[in-house]
Amino acid sequence: MKKEPEVKRLYRSRKERMLFGVCGGIAEYFNVDPTIVRLLWVLFILAGGTGILAYIIAAVIVPEK
Repeated sequence: MKKEPEVKRLYRSRKERMLFGVCGGIAEYFNVDPTIVRLLWVLFILAGGTGILAYIIAAVIVPEK
């Protein structure tokens, strides 16, 4: 019998949280350092400002762990 693979889910982090835990949750999901995700998010914000809206939407949509 084959065992079904465990499904990964995206959650907002409680441990690696600065504002709402969105970047920490993305870092946990991809198993990378949260600082890298935060720096990428800042670059995304500076590239046109849509990162702020995306962060707010993610904070509302992504459930907390």
